[in-house]
Parts: sequence; C-alpha cells; structure tokens
Amino acid sequence: MPAADMHAPEMPDATARFQTARPMLLGLAYRLLGSRADAEDAVQDTFLRWQASDAAGIANAEAWLTAVCTRRCLDLLQAADRARVDYVGTWLPEPVPTAPGDEPAQAAALASSLTTAFLLALQRLTPKERAAYLLHEIFDRPYAEVATALDLQAPACRQLVSRARAHLAAARVRHATPPARQRQLLDAFREAIATGSTATLTGLLAADVRLSADGGGKVVAARRVMRGLAEVRRFIEAGLHVWWSPHVLEETTLNGQPGFVLRDGDTASVVATIVFGWDADGQVGDLFIMRNPDKLAGLDRPRVQ
Repeated sequence: MPAADMHAPEMPDATARFQTARPMLLGLAYRLLGSRADAEDAVQDTFLRWQASDAAGIANAEAWLTAVCTRRCLDLLQAADRARVDYVGTWLPEPVPTAPGDEPAQAAALASSLTTAFLLALQRLTPKERAAYLLHEIFDRPYAEVATALDLQAPACRQLVSRARAHLAAARVRHATPPARQRQLLDAFREAIATGSTATLTGLLAADVRLSADGGGKVVAARRVMRGLAEVRRFIEAGLHVWWSPHVLEETTLNGQPGFVLRDGDTASVVATIVFGWDADGQVGDLFIMRNPDKLAGLDRPRVQ
C-alpha cells in the first residue's frame, strides 16, 4: 500500500454519514409535509434506501440523501392531499417544539421558515414549487442539486423558485417580530385566559385577525375560521377563558416562535397548543389553536431545526 494511502483519513461508516444529515432531512421533510409523523416516515424511508445503496461509492452523501428524501416527500404529499379532502374542520400543520441554532442569523432564518403562517403559505404552492423553494432558499442548495432532486432542468427550477418567492412575498409571512412585542402578547393572552378580559390583548390584535382551530374531528374545536376583532374577542372571553382557565398555560417555543402548551391541571397531559401569526406591522393577524390529539402526541419528541 502506498505510504500516502496508509495515512488517508477513514471514510465514516454509512450510518454515521446518514446521522450527520438526519436533522437537516427531518427539517426539510417537516416543512414539505407539515406533519412530524409523516416527516419521520420519509426520513426513515430515506435511511432504508441509503442502507440498500452502495454508500461507499457516493461522494456527496448529503446531496444524495436530500434528493431521495425530497422525492419521497413528494410521493407522500399526493396521498396527504387526497386524505385532506375528507378532513373535518380546519387543517393546521402539526406543532413542533423548536430550539435556536448556534448561529443567531441562521437560527432566525430557519425559525421564520417554521412558523405556522409560513407553512400554511407553503401549502398554497404546488408541491414542486414548495420543494424547489425550500431546497434553494432555506437549505441553500445550488440549482444543480435542486434539479437532480426534482428530475428537472436547472432553468425550470429557477422558474419554480421565482414563482414561489413571489407568492410568499405577497403573503408577507416571513418577518421578525421584536421579542419585547412577543413578550407583551404572551402576558396579555395569559391575562385574557385567566380573567376573561381582552382589554390589553385587543391592542395587539389586527382588525382583521383570524382564529383557526384544528380538532381533526376527534375533539371539540371550532370548525370554521373566526374572522375580525369582535368575533375573536368574544370567543376568547366567552369560550377560551371558560374552557382553558382551569388548565395550566405553559410557555414554550413552537415552530420557531413563543407560544403556549395547555396542560390538564390534574394529569399534565397536553390539551392544546396555541401559536400566533404576526403581520408586518407588529400586530397579531392569526391565532392558531391545535386540539387534534394525534398532532399533539409528538410534542415530547426531539426538536426540529
């Protein structure tokens, strides 16, 4: 054996290479699917494909895994879209606990791509627009890799990203809300639940605020979107105050933003979550309540980045 080869660094084994890419794959799959459970299935399927491949002969493991995971997610999206036709009430993405990354700028960018409002805006894109945008704009993949993942030419991928970027810009769902403003909201919302008074909270809500709840037909939840300040205030004062005040409101970070987990006062089991969608003027434009027990079951799993 040549002397140079004797000192060459060893290639990490296939499982280690996959585990290095796994957090990114899970983040990509969740953003594409809006479901933690489906995202984990897609990542597991990717791992099985990886195990069956000649991993030692794959030079760029991350690009290969990203392409396989993306294609699997696109397959799952077709099934999910068919199932959603029969969904009872309002569908919302599954809430996930999140934590900031090591780099503040990178963490802020990733967090803004995890908010419920952003994920819902992604749902209005075609599956390939969604995938192309996430791969290029969020995960910084070059167009050559995006094209391979989507089995398209690079110019077509540029057009997909351009259209997606325009739609998302019009939706105005990616902007940073100052932490102090978010702190005001958390305090005001907690006060409204405890006392039934929305006097402080009202000043933080947009005139056209919306309240959406997802029960999935499994528990009691509002089946239609409530719209406008007057209707949302009445619902909080006469509904949430009565139903939620006996429980424990626990502050946490969900989908990259501060929110609440509602726990049963006796069993500590999760009853609901609520996160907020901010508009560009620093007002709350959306309240998103999750009540579907299937989508609450994953809150104790590892965090998504």
